[in-house]
Amino acid sequence: MSRYIHFSNAEKETACQTDIAELLKRNGERLYRNGKESYWLDGTSKVSIKGNLWYHQYEGVGGNAVDFVRRFYNKSYPEAITYLLGGYGGLPIQSAPVIKKEPKPFEMPKRNDNMRRVYAYLMNRRGIDRDVIYTFAHCGLIYESEKYHNVVFVGKDNQGIPRHIHKRGTASESTYKGNADSSIPEFSFHWNGKSDKIYLFEAPIDMLSFITMHKENWQQHSYAACCGVSDRVLFQMLNDNPNLKTVYLCLDNDEGGEKANKRISDKLFIHGKDHEILVPNLKDWNEDLLNPTESEEDECPALQL
Repeated sequence: MSRYIHFSNAEKETACQTDIAELLKRNGERLYRNGKESYWLDGTSKVSIKGNLWYHQYEGVGGNAVDFVRRFYNKSYPEAITYLLGGYGGLPIQSAPVIKKEPKPFEMPKRNDNMRRVYAYLMNRRGIDRDVIYTFAHCGLIYESEKYHNVVFVGKDNQGIPRHIHKRGTASESTYKGNADSSIPEFSFHWNGKSDKIYLFEAPIDMLSFITMHKENWQQHSYAACCGVSDRVLFQMLNDNPNLKTVYLCLDNDEGGEKANKRISDKLFIHGKDHEILVPNLKDWNEDLLNPTESEEDECPALQL
């Protein structure tokens, strides 16, 4: 067993949230402003500063306050946290051995011989456009399971191999939804277009609802459903598709969605990606679809080319 410095989650969070501009001022470093932007110079290279976040314009890397201290003050991870906590916090403890459980194999539910229940559920109860459903079904991205007649949303990798399964119950009384064992979140339900825009949603139903509301030329854009509030599918798609330049965060209009928007927005800033937050009028995009208002009938500005 090894020895390491243990910091509580609260201590680590406090260190990570340190205002970098204030840190630089305390250390006598010069901070520059260009309009609303603050920046610091690493030699002659500009480093953008935003609260506890930084982004190196020349090298294309960034991070939080702990990452900043590690990189530019040449400190280890525990040294950086201790430094940002003012020299306090952290206790050496013994690490216990980790017992790993074998993951269950990834398995796709057996297909039903038709999709009648899936079409009925998505069209009649969720208001999804039939042509949109057909397009995804034709590509093998939506089907109906044989045993429980769930909607099965398939996420494939770059070689077209299924890597992620999200299931949604179709029975009138069912609230079931969940991911299959050993699904890889980097490849959750998504669509690859040719434009430079990508739209991120919490759930496949929200993604299909948004497309239904903004159906014209929808296939040229890219879309992804987190199947939760993870951002891993987004950054996988950004990595695999360098044509994607602008991200639209379309998460739920609730506390969880708001926090996820902030977290992902900060990460996109670190990566130097243009992004915008689109918020549904009601709780989510399916509620907007099922309860249209006059304002929702207008074309979404983000979809205009």
